[in-house]
Amino acid sequence: MTQATRHTRLLIIGSGPAGYTAGVYASRAMLAPILVQGIQPGGQLTITTDVENWPGDASVMGPDLMVRMEAHAKEMGCEIISDHIQSLDLSARPFVAQGDSGTTYTADAVILATGAQAKWLGLPSEEHFKGFGVSACATCDGFFYRGQEIVVVGGGNTAVEEALFLTNFASKVTLIHRRDSLRAEKIMQERLFKNPKIEVLWNHGIEEIIGGDSPRGVEGVRARHVDTGEITEIPCKGFFVAIGHAPASDLVRDQLELHNGGYVKVEPGTTQTSIPGVFAAGDLTDHIYRQAVTSAGMGCMAALDAEKWLAGHETKTA
Repeated sequence: MTQATRHTRLLIIGSGPAGYTAGVYASRAMLAPILVQGIQPGGQLTITTDVENWPGDASVMGPDLMVRMEAHAKEMGCEIISDHIQSLDLSARPFVAQGDSGTTYTADAVILATGAQAKWLGLPSEEHFKGFGVSACATCDGFFYRGQEIVVVGGGNTAVEEALFLTNFASKVTLIHRRDSLRAEKIMQERLFKNPKIEVLWNHGIEEIIGGDSPRGVEGVRARHVDTGEITEIPCKGFFVAIGHAPASDLVRDQLELHNGGYVKVEPGTTQTSIPGVFAAGDLTDHIYRQAVTSAGMGCMAALDAEKWLAGHETKTA
């Protein structure tokens, strides 16, 4: 195992659209950044098949887009390292990060771009049909289900918003919730109940997603009544999991100010966190939009914020 220490003016942690875009801008600013990719290089887009909302590409495969972003950052001069940061000490400068590889990274400034992950139900059938009818992003994938029947599972604002949004495409949306009332804001619930395309199935949990394999695709779901155990089968072509997102903020949970269930809080209009010299971008900070293009925009902001901040502070060499 490598027992090395690497110092950089700017350490970027994470390799989705936010991280790679920060790498492009920071390299162009001659900051010679190091970007550590993490366990899932490319982030959530690597498990997304068709992306049809990335400006300039009518349709692009998620993994291909991330390969291009990585190549772009490298071309600009960003050093990209395949490692995973297991701990990060933000108590003093230079900041210190420990990699799984055994390498210690020290940095005068840090950009956190570790993203977020959709929460899943954890069913084998859900995993089997991910990207083939099972999704956690209505704004990403709703377009593919024009004129089809769709099922959404969840009971909070996210589930209600997704169900309402999906009525723009679907012939029918069934919202399944394991309780007898929703947690969503009342005004959202009113809109939901008034929509003629939406039907709510109360007191049910998802037992299994059913479908075929040639071609692979969802054909329906089995829902179990939480009290009686009775099974109901609902036909659908799309199944959307809307039980929330989990920001990947474990590294900084006890160091930075967080809000909205673990998202890193930044100063409005900037990417500055509660510790000077530490910046955050992308889904790690964003509980509202959660789009590749907004993440990339925040990655740009973080690099520019970091450049400006570093220019006003003396750097410490290793």
